Amino acid sequence: MSAIDLPLKHPKRELTGFQPIKAIQHFRQLVADKEDTEQVFHIIEAFKGRKSAKQAADFVQSSEGRALLVADRDLPSMLDNHDNWAGAADDSLAQHYVRFMRREGLTAAGLVEESYKWQSKEERLNDLYEWYFDRLRDTHDLFHVLSGYGRDALGELCLLGFSYAQNHNRGVQFIAYAGARQLKKDSRTSAPVFAAVREGQRLGAAAAKLAHQDVEKLMQLPLEEAREMLGIGKPELYRECLRTFEAEGLSVQDPGNIPLEQPECCAA
Repeated sequence: MSAIDLPLKHPKRELTGFQPIKAIQHFRQLVADKEDTEQVFHIIEAFKGRKSAKQAADFVQSSEGRALLVADRDLPSMLDNHDNWAGAADDSLAQHYVRFMRREGLTAAGLVEESYKWQSKEERLNDLYEWYFDRLRDTHDLFHVLSGYGRDALGELCLLGFSYAQNHNRGVQFIAYAGARQLKKDSRTSAPVFAAVREGQRLGAAAAKLAHQDVEKLMQLPLEEAREMLGIGKPELYRECLRTFEAEGLSVQDPGNIPLEQPECCAA
């Protein structure tokens, strides 16, 4: 079935309420084992709500959303085929993205597989909500490149603040601020960690929604032009924190020994 033919809401999809105890339990497991990224998806599930679902429904029924549904491009396959971008200029978003993914040893398909550890492909509900939330997941690493946030611990937390403002899943916001608290507690840094996460949230709120863009066209633009078009500001407080970490002799990559890779996947 092509994307345009999917129902808006699968009959089995339920919009349940906030489950704080479940969220805290899974966050503790994530802190105990920072490689256990499956816990991220459980936390987001515990915070699922109606605001992100409404955003999904509004977009897939808009003219822009319908155009993307008709095109029905598989984002992970398109992004992982680096030959697609061979002709793009050196300063393009595409080339910056390819260099970032190669340097970090990442693939878009890898994030998809990570999400399937929480919920298998067979268990997922095939509807337009799922199509939309898959776009949020599949553009996660593009967020890194466009926002300027690295994959260091604070960069991931700030990016989650940015992502929450874009996508309105409070599980993402919870991880961002709970992670910031853990970082401050473990590192005892004087860096403005919470302010940096709040800055990420402000920058995300001010920017156009990345998941709503024609990614293939966006990739061809110069990186700075893409940032300007989307209204993405500079993460000044994040950079200030990194300088403070260095001055205090802390590891910039992981100053507080908190989870480094926190993939985003919002569920309605």
